[in-house]
Amino acid sequence: MRSSSIEAAGYDLKRRTLRIRFVRGWTYDYQAVPAKVFRDLLAAESKGRFVNWSVKPYYRHTQVK
Repeated sequence: MRSSSIEAAGYDLKRRTLRIRFVRGWTYDYQAVPAKVFRDLLAAESKGRFVNWSVKPYYRHTQVK
């Protein structure tokens, strides 16, 4: 993934969970995320901006240890 803030992202279709690993080492799971949001993230010019504006404010998340 080409991003200065996101190292990797994956999506579990069955659980509707978006997992994002940030460059600084933190990993978060975002719950009840539609598959379209993951596709839009992959297509976004700025992955970090997309996550900040379209994911973080709308989906519950938990930190993965």
